[in-house]
Amino acid sequence: MSATDDVREVQDAEDALFVLTAVLLTPAQFPSVLGDDYPEACAALGLEPYEEGYGLVLGQDSNGVRWTVATDDVSLVACAIASWDCGMEYDLTPGEHSVVAALPGWPLAVAVAAPGVPAPHDPAPDPESGAARPPLSPPDSDRWGPAQRRLGADEIALQWAVWRERVDAEIEFVQPGEGAGGGSEGGSADSPVRRVLGEARGYVDSPPPPGRIRSAFASGEARTLRVDGPGWSMVARTDDIAFVLVDEEPGEVLTVGRGPELPGLLKALDELAVRPA
Repeated sequence: MSATDDVREVQDAEDALFVLTAVLLTPAQFPSVLGDDYPEACAALGLEPYEEGYGLVLGQDSNGVRWTVATDDVSLVACAIASWDCGMEYDLTPGEHSVVAALPGWPLAVAVAAPGVPAPHDPAPDPESGAARPPLSPPDSDRWGPAQRRLGADEIALQWAVWRERVDAEIEFVQPGEGAGGGSEGGSADSPVRRVLGEARGYVDSPPPPGRIRSAFASGEARTLRVDGPGWSMVARTDDIAFVLVDEEPGEVLTVGRGPELPGLLKALDELAVRPA
């Protein structure tokens, strides 16, 4: 079934989509649960990684079924998100011709539901649809894996001041091949930290796919960096330290002190990063 057929099915059979929330899917800003970079996030939804990106609209139809609608009208979705963030109303209704795909389910957890319709649920399996993709679903919060690791890094970026206060001693910058410096709450975990720093340093010579390095506004003249790689995520401020999460250390947050080399690495990564428009 083509994307247009998907959209027509939602509109004709289910009458309307009640919009609950929306997110951007662009090289500079995308749901981290979907992948380590923008192409990987697009692939998780079966979308082409176009440079302009998409808007993802999450809602329910008149039967309460969860749907994720991808639209190429990125500015419309960005305006809606900005208005909602300011407490203003905004009627987010993507035009039919701007809709690229209508996917069952939600890739993110949504805490609200549309009033006057059945509780949110996924569509019943259609035996005639053949090998249709399963409904999208948020990651399981009871297990640790790449999606949970990336969500943890997102949380640190959002709550930087809270996490920064937990670091109450100077920590030496971990260099590849050295055995001191990194750790988490008194424990030593410098082997994975050295690997992460080495791979991040490799990005300077061989730039990774779009979205692996993202730069966002921070206080003053600093930037907040989100850097991801196979099995790891790093959050840092260009004027401060870094935090690292790795798949092999479930739930652990590893700290990297500023030291003499981290400033240069963060500066180089920031110069490669994509930034929100």
